[in-house]
Amino acid sequence: MSVKGLRIGFALTGSSCNFSNIFPVIEDLAKKGADIYPIISHAADTFDTRFGTAEEWKNKLTMITGKDLIRTIAEAEPVGPKLKLDALVVAPCTGNTLAKLANGITDTSVTMACKAHLRNQKPLILAVATNDGLGTNAKNIGLLLNTKNIYLVPLGQDDAINKPNSLIAKFDKIEETIEAAILGKQFQPLLV
Repeated sequence: MSVKGLRIGFALTGSSCNFSNIFPVIEDLAKKGADIYPIISHAADTFDTRFGTAEEWKNKLTMITGKDLIRTIAEAEPVGPKLKLDALVVAPCTGNTLAKLANGITDTSVTMACKAHLRNQKPLILAVATNDGLGTNAKNIGLLLNTKNIYLVPLGQDDAINKPNSLIAKFDKIEETIEAAILGKQFQPLLV
């Protein structure tokens, strides 16, 4: 299977420390012929951090995809009925976004895009990046693993000694996870 010609939504949430690992994935998918639709959370849209300014990241995302950014709930609602994506990736997917998705809360551009996309019975791929994945968000990960059409990028602890509850996806496995999810399968192994 190839990503060439696939319509892929790519949503970024506020874990900006991981953007430098995510953007090469987006660039690679675009080079391989995926048609990428960028979606950003309020945090990604507005927060300047030590990892770069929001403006820098937004400009780079627009340059890679050649598309306007989906930034608001109103802009994200048509993702389901109009865009008809083959898959939607949330990377990095923060603990906050995980909790909202697991509990049906639709109050951000990203969660609205996910809700709108899931009504088409197409795969939603989550690349987790949270400091509480083995803490308070463990139950949310469990709920999402048992939800139809939701798939996780393989993940593991990123610093078991200093941050024992922290989980992070293997971002270099996003493409393979998309390919498996399109076929209705969870890419394995999930825990690495």
